[in-house]
Amino acid sequence: MLTDIQIAQSCKMKPINQIAADLGIEDEELELYGKYKAKLSDKLWERLKDKPDGKLILVTAINPTPAGEGKTTTTVGLGQAMSKIGKRAVIALREPSLGPVMGIKGGAAGGGYSQVVPMEDINLHFTGDMHAITAANNLLSAAIDNHIQQGNDLNIDVRQIIWKRAMDMNDRALRSILVGLGGKANGTPREDGFQITVASEVMAILCLSTGLMDLKERLGRILIGYSYDGKPIFAKDLKVNGAMALLMKDAIKPNLVQTLENTPAIMHGGPFANIAHGCNSIIATRLGLKLADYCITEAGFGADLGAEKFFDIKCRCSGLKPDSVVLVATIRALKYNGGVKKENLGIENIEALKRGFVNLEKHIENIRKFNVPILVAINHFNTDSEAEIEYVKNRCKDMGVEVAFSDVFSKGSEGGIELAQKLVKLTETQKSNFKPLYDVNLSIREKIEVIAKEIYGADGVNILPSAEKAIKKIEDLKMDKLPICIAKTQYSLSDDPSLLGRPEGFVITVREIKLSSGAGFIVAITGDIMTMPGLPKIPAAEKIDISEDGVITGLF
Repeated sequence: MLTDIQIAQSCKMKPINQIAADLGIEDEELELYGKYKAKLSDKLWERLKDKPDGKLILVTAINPTPAGEGKTTTTVGLGQAMSKIGKRAVIALREPSLGPVMGIKGGAAGGGYSQVVPMEDINLHFTGDMHAITAANNLLSAAIDNHIQQGNDLNIDVRQIIWKRAMDMNDRALRSILVGLGGKANGTPREDGFQITVASEVMAILCLSTGLMDLKERLGRILIGYSYDGKPIFAKDLKVNGAMALLMKDAIKPNLVQTLENTPAIMHGGPFANIAHGCNSIIATRLGLKLADYCITEAGFGADLGAEKFFDIKCRCSGLKPDSVVLVATIRALKYNGGVKKENLGIENIEALKRGFVNLEKHIENIRKFNVPILVAINHFNTDSEAEIEYVKNRCKDMGVEVAFSDVFSKGSEGGIELAQKLVKLTETQKSNFKPLYDVNLSIREKIEVIAKEIYGADGVNILPSAEKAIKKIEDLKMDKLPICIAKTQYSLSDDPSLLGRPEGFVITVREIKLSSGAGFIVAITGDIMTMPGLPKIPAAEKIDISEDGVITGLF
């Protein structure tokens, strides 16, 4: 089979204004970025805002494994299949980060015959949104150090600055740094650090804003640190939130692209779900609901992270109500959760499948807690045996959950027709009664405990003294009545990546608490999770190249 990039390079894209016209978008509502990419202007929302919404479909997955679950591929393939069966569908996705593209995870444009194109542009600089977010983040950092250098009228305590610099690349050497070295002219020496752009609060703010003025107001609410007498200091105190918003005046507009089969896709924002809230922008999702009968979106990593944050942060903040959830798994990944090594996943092993099925079982139980109908999508591999397929079908039937087998990676829309048809039937026969998991008026500890016990299956929570101190500060600021965003490993329901399947008898350890007052949530950092990843021993960048005639190779 051809590689992803070879497939993407051989497809016939339609001009993006034609894709837009098929959705009823007018030329003056488009801002073209070449022939195949465009931004959607504010005029479009003003025209469509009173139109009835389509149905909102969330695609999520079991905990990711080295076997790969194909969540984004399934999302794209499902969108194509919905179009194939005559339904008006739009896909709403996140934008890729250069860190994983050059690191280990790869891009975020799907795979095989279910991709979003132009794949090379999307996975590299796209329309510059990531760079605008990075610039806005670092303008605030520069303003902080400049204010201190110019007399420090706000009395900023250099030991209590919590704002970090950002860059859209994996670079572990920048996690903890010293700035201001080299003498008085170069600033005040202090400890600082970088986080990857997708972990920046600026990214979260972009994705949770409803427009440019809301963006500017939220940027002003960013807590940057404290004064020597303990008072909180915000970005608006430094008077740079207007300039930050200006840097993002184009980034706030969603991007329109297309799939290999010319199904429209809106890509906007890209927070990771293991260290941030893992969902594309509210603006993009709302537009998708106005433009189509079905808006198919995804949330990052497993349902314990992405789906929980989609429900408890994004939906709570925006008022969005999902109509159904598609939960993606593979038989290979379930066997991996049952203890089979990666090199043996192609061998039939019903006993391992039984042991590993508990991971899917737990995610099904979790989604039901939000009162949203579920459809399990098994991303099919040719190594799946008939006995294994029957086992999964029977287990899902026993749980009262419909299951569909999908082959969209190798067959595109044709491989997703069963999935699309069952999804349509599900949305027509089962009503969603969506509700968030917890009341935001609970204490910070209580909210963390609800998530840990109900979603992860933990026995309890251990909050370290430094995190307890941070909670007290947030309570003193009267900002504790916000949703919780837990930064946790994606590989396990617990905070230990080695605990596969459905762990029991564990305690979640919270080592750090951060207030994202602009975004409107509180981050609880667990385990060894890093907000600035590192590159692997052999990074993907070593295989990526460009030829003299401009042909790109190695992207996946």
